[in-house]
Amino acid sequence: MTDARAAPFEPRLALASLSGRSDAEWARAASGFADAAFLGGIALDESTREAARRMVDRDREEFLPEDPLAFVDGQLAALADAPLRAGFNVRASEPEPIRAAAAVCAERGAIVEINAHCRQDEMCAAGAGESLLREPDRLVESVSAAAETGATVSVKVRTELAGVDLPAVAARVDGAGTDILHVDAMDSEEVVADVVDATDAVVVANNGVRDRETVREYLAHGADAVSVGRPSDDPRVLRRVRAAVDEWFGGDDDETVARAQGPTTARPGGRDQ
Repeated sequence: MTDARAAPFEPRLALASLSGRSDAEWARAASGFADAAFLGGIALDESTREAARRMVDRDREEFLPEDPLAFVDGQLAALADAPLRAGFNVRASEPEPIRAAAAVCAERGAIVEINAHCRQDEMCAAGAGESLLREPDRLVESVSAAAETGATVSVKVRTELAGVDLPAVAARVDGAGTDILHVDAMDSEEVVADVVDATDAVVVANNGVRDRETVREYLAHGADAVSVGRPSDDPRVLRRVRAAVDEWFGGDDDETVARAQGPTTARPGGRDQ
C-alpha cells in the first residue's frame, strides 16, 4: 500500500524521544533500522527548566545542560554524518524559545518537534506539555513561530485528554504550519484516523509499536508512519517493526531487505527506559 502522504523520512519509521535518554548516541545506535530520530525532550526556558529540575528531584531523567540551544546544536552536529533525519523535541512556555530552537534545527536540516505531549504535573504547570492542547491558541503561536524559521515542524500530541478535541486542534496547528503530527495514541488507536481526516500534515503514530500487528493497525487507520518509544534500544523490536513497515509500503530492494534484517546484536550506546 503506497497511498499515504509523502513522509519527510524514509522508511516511515522513527524513534520517539525519551526525556533525558534520547541523545545523538542513542539515535546513531538505531540508525540501521530507522531513518528519523527525535532527540530530547529538552526544556528551553527558565519555567520549563525549573519544572525539569523538580522532575529530576523525584527521580525523573531530564537533559539539563547549562545552555539548551548549544546542547541542541551540538547534538545535531554529532549526527551530521548519520544516515537518518534528526529532530529535537522541545518544551517551552512561550513561542520565542521555540523559535530560537527551530532556527538551530533549520540550520542543521533537522525537524523541530514542539512538545504538546508531556503530562508531568510540573511541566503542565509551567505552561508546556499537554497544557498546550487545552490552550490551542498558545500552541498555534508556537507552531507559527517555529514555521517562520523554515524548519520542518512536528507537534507531539496525545489522545485521551479530557475536554480536548484532538482532531480540531490538529486542524488548527496544521493551518499554522505544522508538517508532522506525532500522535501518542495511548489506548485510542482509532483517534489516529480522526486526526488523519482532519489534517493534511504527515501523521506519525506512536504508542505500543512493537511488531507487525501493531504497525499494521496504525497504518490501517491511515497513519503515514510509525515511531518506536521505550524499546527503541532493542534491535529485536526495531527489526520486527522495520520489516512490517517495509512490507506495508512495498520496500523489497536489496538495500531495504538488508537494513530490515539489521545487526544481530545491540549496538553500543543503547538506552533502557
